[in-house]
Amino acid sequence: MSDLPRKAVTRTAKLAALPLGFAGRATWGLGKRIVGESAELVGRELQQRTAEQMFKVLGELKGGAMKFGQALSVFESALPEEIAGPYRAALTKLQEAAPPMPTRTVHAVLAERLGEDWHDLFLEFEDKPSAAASIGQVHRGVWHDGREVAVKVQYPGAGEALLSDLNQLSRFARLLGPLVPGMDIKPLIAELKDRVSEELDYALEAQAQQQHAQEFADDPDVVVPAVVHHCDQVLVTEWIDGVPLSEVISEGTQEQRDRAGQLLARFLFSGPARTGLLHADPHPGNFRLLPGGPDGEDDWRLGVLDFGTVDRLPGGLPTPIGDSLRMTLDGEADAVYELLRTEGFVKETIDLEPDAVLDYLLPIIEPAQVEAFTFTRGWMRSQAARVADPRSPAHQLGKQLNLPPAYLLIHRVTLSTIGVLCQLGATVRLREELEEWLPGFAPQDTTDEEESAAQA
Repeated sequence: MSDLPRKAVTRTAKLAALPLGFAGRATWGLGKRIVGESAELVGRELQQRTAEQMFKVLGELKGGAMKFGQALSVFESALPEEIAGPYRAALTKLQEAAPPMPTRTVHAVLAERLGEDWHDLFLEFEDKPSAAASIGQVHRGVWHDGREVAVKVQYPGAGEALLSDLNQLSRFARLLGPLVPGMDIKPLIAELKDRVSEELDYALEAQAQQQHAQEFADDPDVVVPAVVHHCDQVLVTEWIDGVPLSEVISEGTQEQRDRAGQLLARFLFSGPARTGLLHADPHPGNFRLLPGGPDGEDDWRLGVLDFGTVDRLPGGLPTPIGDSLRMTLDGEADAVYELLRTEGFVKETIDLEPDAVLDYLLPIIEPAQVEAFTFTRGWMRSQAARVADPRSPAHQLGKQLNLPPAYLLIHRVTLSTIGVLCQLGATVRLREELEEWLPGFAPQDTTDEEESAAQA
């Protein structure tokens, strides 16, 4: 694969091959069963072949296809193990790597955007990319002032490819169901489409990243590389080393997993409170563990990359989230139900039993009920199965709930982060982070209320 394929017909044909290929392999599997091979062996081989094809097609196409694959990768912990196992390695590859674009194309973009003498801006520039993502790839270099930098170069035609892919994937959403059983794919694709223009705008990304870099400049736990230079199709930021979170997931120590999980939860909830922005692309490829935390070189910090997708929340996360979470934990069924109606989670035309809504919510917020919670794939699978099983009361009630547009991205980011925590198998003091950073969650101190009233 030498260049980002841009012709709609070519890309459509490749994407269509995914569900068609699945159907063909299912027929092949049936044939193997007929001649006497065991269902378990045939099923495992079928899933493995499908996983390999999924990575090959989504990785080669980059654009929206790869973005879709990356979004799916954080949800694999919700799938049954016999399905998730073969996909895990293939989907995880999409978090860190994709076939690179040719050096001549990279140089052409740099010459067009930085000028023909672009080489003079760098003391060193590595032609081999260090990472390739959905709409661009990253090259390591040394800026003319001596700083090590990451140079993100956008693929030519990335915008066209991104929209084309997501439109095609939306058409195939029902056919793609067997690839990820139990997942509603269409809303995920629709939300990705809504963010296309922002993701392509490196000026917006630079602004969001610089806001975070300034706010977290002296933070002992979180590192955000500063922006060095940006223009159309090129973004230059400071380079950070570290252990990719995907490696921590696959082979990290329990200490690393727990530390990464705690810092990931802290960043999810503290970011909006401190910057008014929510980092909205929480897949493992965008995070690193760096040595040198608060307790010295043997401690860890969290490095955060890629601010191409953010949710703008000037007041931080909405207070009703914290209010409803706190009241649910306190068993205030009627109050929770009224708040959900007010915020649009329960439409005016729908009538539900408040206690049934409380029963629906309590298992989901189990991690906030205890001082420390161990996130596991098993727990994630049990939650997904409870909501996805058409026979369960949770499924029937869930179908009647509504997700207001203002909460769509917050919901996806929260679910994705929980998915990553389950991949890590991390023990996290989530309640501690909620009390510190989530507006409305911590009960207001009565002394503070009395002082406020006296001052008024």
